[in-house]
Amino acid sequence: MPRSSEEAEGLRDRVETVAVAEAAAGGVHGGPGDRRWVAAAVGAVLAVGLQLWGLYRVSSPPTLSWFRNADKVVHASIFALAVGMILLTVWLRARSNGVPLRRTAVALVAAVFGLHAVVSELIQHFFYRTRTGDPRDVLADSVGIAVGVGAFQLVRRRSDRRAEP
Repeated sequence: MPRSSEEAEGLRDRVETVAVAEAAAGGVHGGPGDRRWVAAAVGAVLAVGLQLWGLYRVSSPPTLSWFRNADKVVHASIFALAVGMILLTVWLRARSNGVPLRRTAVALVAAVFGLHAVVSELIQHFFYRTRTGDPRDVLADSVGIAVGVGAFQLVRRRSDRRAEP
């Protein structure tokens, strides 16, 4: 506790200096200079890479006798992870630039992945000898897209509530 007004003024100056330095270094979440979007982008690249490997590898995925339709869970999971990470990246990048995320961006990501779900099954059906296209996989992919968008919206709302004074 400061004993005099001079000490209080000095303490205030130090706090302001630290706040300015944190903001410049990206330490203020969501403010200018926030670089968390870079980590999210790395996660998004890894998630999409995993998704592409799973969808386009030459051999069929292994089947589990004790877990019927396990591949549908995998389909939903890889689409949810990729969509969620891309939306997180776009949102964090927009926030670091002081720009709000538009609904059209969320819709565009969902639409691109929805189209990819259909195209990937057509490619598996027509161009792979050991794979077949399955409309139920497209349904599982669509569920994953919805889960990814929903999870992103939950994270976004929670973050926005924490940022409110």
